[in-house]
Amino acid sequence: MSDINIDKSTQIRQGEELNQDQLNEYLKAQIPDFGQILGIEQFAGGFSNLTYLIKTAEKEYVLRRPPFGVNIKSAHDMEREFKVLSLLKPHYPRVPQAVIFCKDVSVMGCQFYVMERVNGVIFRGKDALKMRISETTMRKISENLIDNLVDLHLLDIEKTGLINLGKPEGYVQRQVEGWIGRYEKSLTDDIPAMIEIADWMRANMPRPQAPAFLHNDYKYDNVLLNPDNLTEILGVLDWEMSTVGDPLMDLGASLAYWCEDGDGQFLKSFNITWLNGNLNRKEVVERYAQKTNRDVTDILFYYVFGLYKNTVIMQQIYARWKAGLTKDPRFGGLILGIQELSKMAIQAIKRGDL
Repeated sequence: MSDINIDKSTQIRQGEELNQDQLNEYLKAQIPDFGQILGIEQFAGGFSNLTYLIKTAEKEYVLRRPPFGVNIKSAHDMEREFKVLSLLKPHYPRVPQAVIFCKDVSVMGCQFYVMERVNGVIFRGKDALKMRISETTMRKISENLIDNLVDLHLLDIEKTGLINLGKPEGYVQRQVEGWIGRYEKSLTDDIPAMIEIADWMRANMPRPQAPAFLHNDYKYDNVLLNPDNLTEILGVLDWEMSTVGDPLMDLGASLAYWCEDGDGQFLKSFNITWLNGNLNRKEVVERYAQKTNRDVTDILFYYVFGLYKNTVIMQQIYARWKAGLTKDPRFGGLILGIQELSKMAIQAIKRGDL
């Protein structure tokens, strides 16, 4: 077994408090049987949207809102995430039940939504050295993680209505140009590798793939596991970037988080995929290809793009911290991750392999 417990909430970070009275008033008006909020705590994980535990006498809920100091009209789209949960639930059981979306920014200064809580274990990188999971169990968990991604990619995007979440045609090209643009807009430090990666991606666009539904941030710490059987996935979280498009972009995003024993310490600190028993990156690709019959010839492009995108996300957060828009001390250290991941992408390009 493991020393890891049910994902726990903690005291709310300074500057990220919610107005409990105002929230109570709103929820009581919208959902009369919601119950009185007895307390609010915060989940510590994650660098993007803020996640809170809402406690009532009868039930526990989770509230999601954008981080403070961001443009809430473009990024961190709460309405979209709520819509994804609502569309998925009838066809894919491993999502929380969405409860309510609040469009009125006067309630909390931003849009937000509430969903039911799913209790489960989340594997976070900071816990890696404390974990005492057998290699056999770890292997099965690792395999099931990939098989669950396959399940998502096999959903019928037409019958489920998920097709309405995006425009699959030209998806890869738009993503490449979009993330290059985001990096340029959030630039703070001179990192030549990022220019080199951008040029390489533009020159090495992959062959087209049949579109599928994408999670777009699929990794261990967005998955809830059954505490009584860690190989069982109870829920998948954090759907803010989900869309429809080339499914290998989703796989590439996962590979970009999937560190191995020889990778850098920054990436290791955010992951447990380097622990014994886990599939390695090549095995992940092989299993995915076997389960989906997809052509993975161009997987290097998707892996490099995944690293680039993760680097840009960190850069955007780091830029907000550097500008003083957030006080979270974790964000200042992201410059090390930006340097490490961009270096990993260059190394992968030079060796022509994962």
